[in-house]
Amino acid sequence: MRIPTFYTAILAYAILGHPRPAVAQVDPQRAQEFFKEAQALCERDGGRLWGVSICMPMVIGDARTQTFATSQPPPDAPRPKLIGLLNGPIQWGDTMWAALTWDTIAHWPARTRGEAFLHESFHIVQLSKGIAVPDRARLGPNARTENEHLDAVDGRYWLRLEWRALARALRESGELRAQAVSEALAFRQARHARYPDHVVSEYALDMNEGLAAYTGTVLAAPSEADAVARGLELLAGAEEGESFVRTFSYTSGPAYGLLLDAASPGWPRRMAVSDEPAILLMRALGVQPVADAAAAAARYGGAELRAAEERRDAQRQARIAELRRRFVDGPVFVMPGGGSGYSDSQGATVIPDVGTVYFGDYRQKGEWGAVEATKGVLVSTDGRTRRLPAPVRRDAMTVEGDGWTVKAAPGWVVREGARQGDCELIRQQP
Repeated sequence: MRIPTFYTAILAYAILGHPRPAVAQVDPQRAQEFFKEAQALCERDGGRLWGVSICMPMVIGDARTQTFATSQPPPDAPRPKLIGLLNGPIQWGDTMWAALTWDTIAHWPARTRGEAFLHESFHIVQLSKGIAVPDRARLGPNARTENEHLDAVDGRYWLRLEWRALARALRESGELRAQAVSEALAFRQARHARYPDHVVSEYALDMNEGLAAYTGTVLAAPSEADAVARGLELLAGAEEGESFVRTFSYTSGPAYGLLLDAASPGWPRRMAVSDEPAILLMRALGVQPVADAAAAAARYGGAELRAAEERRDAQRQARIAELRRRFVDGPVFVMPGGGSGYSDSQGATVIPDVGTVYFGDYRQKGEWGAVEATKGVLVSTDGRTRRLPAPVRRDAMTVEGDGWTVKAAPGWVVREGARQGDCELIRQQP
């Protein structure tokens, strides 16, 4: 089955600073060791966290060498093309598999590998329990699925304050913890009041990736204290991230989940798709957001934080102007959105009201063909189109530019675009 791309297209462990290693074919012996590590973690849980086993079939693949390894015998069914391209759930035969790419995890430490396998395995459990947020079509035609506001000064400012208050809550107990949670909720509320159109998009990522990140963090930790220490590590490291647009829930999710573990033991087993962790925590502790979020901000270095964000924004505006020249104003190659594959959110930059430019390794496939890029792809805000700098070479089926290649599928053609110098990939008319 196809998983909505806005919560499975990436594995945002990139925010932890783990580099992607050189490509190599899957080592079967090492892969089996990785599977045993993950299996031991899910068996240790024994289904206690979510009320069902988190153990799922696992597959690791490498797209370039077409090598792969599985934790159990593969089904008698065609191997999905996304193996080696996607970190996420993949249907193979009649079974859902937790898939990871070899060059993503080959050089990670055991703990991070375990978190990743548990994270992706949970997505399968999430679907079976009915607590996965639906895709755009079911959320409504006006629902936003990108959190571009988290690249703006106010968006980042209130989110970083929320994280600082959550860190304080994890370090404290009793009334001090309750006060810190009230402040975190006030900072969250202030952000939502400033960006009301993005409340749904935050909720979607919080529920889907936030819960998965919480699950990986908790089940990979040898003890409750170790899980809390890991949550604090994530909070401390996340603030330095270049962009929070696609990665914020990988930090917020474990923090809210760990606080709920203390305030409302067993909460995952009672959860419904409408139960946001932040709201559950507010109810469990019997608290409300503090009345004056601005005053509370002073206790978390608010003035210095805002000044830092304003400096960053000045640099960001110059960066956006340069990207706008490359991906919007200048000659471009326009192709459809959609499909599935791999994209790295590290360093992603939002062009307001246009879309997000993804750098690093970007690989996607769809009915239109396949694209590989290493120097930037602009994905429109609504996800319907992609833009690349104008091509330098083209033939009937392949288009190439600086750092990118697009191979058209049968039935699709490249033609001149509406503007001089533009090209576009469209479905061939009968």
